[in-house]
Amino acid sequence: MKPQYRYILFYKPYDVLCQFTDDSQTPRRTLKDYIPVPGVYSVGRLDRDSEGLLLLTNDGPLKHRLTDPKFAKPRTYWVQVERTPDEAALEALRRGVNIRGYQTRPAQVRRLESPPTLPPRNPPIRYRKTVPTDWLEMTLTEGRNRQVRRMTAAVGFPTLRLVRVRSLRLTLEGLEPGQWRELTPLEIQQVREDSREQSSSSRSTP
Repeated sequence: MKPQYRYILFYKPYDVLCQFTDDSQTPRRTLKDYIPVPGVYSVGRLDRDSEGLLLLTNDGPLKHRLTDPKFAKPRTYWVQVERTPDEAALEALRRGVNIRGYQTRPAQVRRLESPPTLPPRNPPIRYRKTVPTDWLEMTLTEGRNRQVRRMTAAVGFPTLRLVRVRSLRLTLEGLEPGQWRELTPLEIQQVREDSREQSSSSRSTP
């Protein structure tokens, strides 16, 4: 019998663990508080203090193709940073920065002309009246632990808020924090196509 695969798109709120269980003595919110679907697992992760798009599925082969680092899956983030990065800092992020001896891959980075339209974070970030903030759009093809935060800190502009807004062709459109929905048949087809294209291109890279 053909397995019944599920594909779920979730808008992860701030302060939610990217897992279904939590063994800590102080209970914290997990995916179980929002998604009553058994047997699905997140494709990649978002830190507890990050927000945004999360794909969940029980399709193991697809999950592998989308999370294996060699397949270079693009993910786009809106990043609020402390102070205003100059062009030298942006160019350093584009080239890749050294984090604890590891050189990150080149990234697509641009400054947003105005703050993006996002639901308010609860709790909000701590503003300092004398310190301005700025918003960047960053697209990465790797997802090491807290990578975006470490990249912006490495060039002198700490991350204050981080929201994943796009993965492959999936976006947060139509969802509010804490909401989820099933992928449409077209979206499932697109995700499968994108994963196969990346797998093929990765194998052909010397």
